Amino acid sequence: MNILSNLLSKPAKPPRVQKKRRGIEIKSEREIEIMRQAAKIVAKVLKEISEIVEPGMTTADLDAYAEKRIREMDAKPSFKGYHGFPGSICSCINSEVVHGIPNRKKVIRNGDVLKIDTGAYYEGFHGDSCITIGINQVTPKAAKLIRVAEEALYKGIEEVKAGAYLLDIAGAIEDHVQANGFSVVENFTGHGVGRNLHEEPSVFNFRTREMPNVKLRAGMTLAIEPILNAGSKFTRTLSDRWTVVTVDNALSAQFEHTVLVTADGYEILTDRTKV
Repeated sequence: MNILSNLLSKPAKPPRVQKKRRGIEIKSEREIEIMRQAAKIVAKVLKEISEIVEPGMTTADLDAYAEKRIREMDAKPSFKGYHGFPGSICSCINSEVVHGIPNRKKVIRNGDVLKIDTGAYYEGFHGDSCITIGINQVTPKAAKLIRVAEEALYKGIEEVKAGAYLLDIAGAIEDHVQANGFSVVENFTGHGVGRNLHEEPSVFNFRTREMPNVKLRAGMTLAIEPILNAGSKFTRTLSDRWTVVTVDNALSAQFEHTVLVTADGYEILTDRTKV
């Protein structure tokens, strides 16, 4: 789940930090194992949603399914109630970028570009992930946008290892997105994740000097989540004060994984191929 940078400094509960450097938690082996379980729940739910979704369903249907499955696996939906958000998933269609509220009147149609972002809170820790689904026959441009968004996520993840920097991730994502003719949304970022859904550091998807270029350390857990627009990078927020859309009505796509930094690389905790 993306959230504006001013909310990143307002976690729901103050974190209990084991090891701390610049406010960034380094997880213990026990904590990492719990996060693996939280992330596995998220991966299962997203995989199942990708398999059952079809035209005629509503985003409220998917929200109810996600909440039911998360609770069946002895976890709680991370998003529900977070800063007042009413759903267990963020569901965005076509030009909606992030934070879309599930709605029984929002019907999924053939050709839609559907983003589903969800999290699970399990034994004190969160997992967080997002997928974009092309509903049956999407346009060639939409198919390319979805493909490049997922590729950009993995380009960023490939840069993760102890001793690397956040700008290594950001640069790899930005270069791939721009090489394919799309834009990176800059006013939403990835984030640390663990005891709180949003923790330090902000994991940006573009080169910038406005945020700290943190050096990665083994035991950090990051939610990496590039957001791509087919047109302008700029967005606006609707009157519901949650749903963010593109300013030019262009399509948007997003992928996200919770990733563990290891000494020699990374582990994708929300890997859907392993559930």
